[in-house]
Amino acid sequence: MADNLQEQLYQNLRAALLAGTFKPGERLKIRDLAAAWGTSPMPVRAALQRLVAEGALEGEQQRSVRVPAMTRERFQQLFQVRLSLEGLAAEEGARRLSPRERDILRDCVAEMERALEQRDVQGYLTHNSQFHLTLYQACANPVLLRLIEALWLQVGPFFNRLFTEADLSLRLNDFHEDCLAAIERGEPSGARAAIEADLSYFGKFLLNLLDLEAGERPAR
Repeated sequence: MADNLQEQLYQNLRAALLAGTFKPGERLKIRDLAAAWGTSPMPVRAALQRLVAEGALEGEQQRSVRVPAMTRERFQQLFQVRLSLEGLAAEEGARRLSPRERDILRDCVAEMERALEQRDVQGYLTHNSQFHLTLYQACANPVLLRLIEALWLQVGPFFNRLFTEADLSLRLNDFHEDCLAAIERGEPSGARAAIEADLSYFGKFLLNLLDLEAGERPAR
């Protein structure tokens, strides 16, 4: 029973990181999480330790962990690897999607559009994560999928920053629509191109944002 609870808490935390629920630099206190989920600190601590071991979180003193801060160098390294792996997974996944998975992608695109209209940041990020990971999971390559999810655990919390500029939201769903259209036409290479365009367009924005923030920091 304890193992099942720990696994459930781990999966909940993992899903929250993938969906960008937590922000870079945010501290996660074990007792606060335990109180929120109505459980004891022990299984929460064990779940957090697994995520620390995976590099998704950083351990701190006083019984808390922290979402790692994002630097330009770290984001650039993650971006370069993501572009290669996620493009491959998108193309292979597009070849193998089941009718049910196609329906999930359609629903995600519709829900993301609705979330953008309502300025529902978390709603958008949740369905964005579901769209990408549903497509990637269809690739039938568990090694590739594990690598992608490990990268998403590190970069997911930074996706909140896409909403710092209102005008940017007008394009947040364009590439998903392009990807879905390519899938509907039976063009896996088109789905890959759309996903790579999605990563590149918004990756450049986030890199520029990190440059701007670095320039605003006082010199030491």
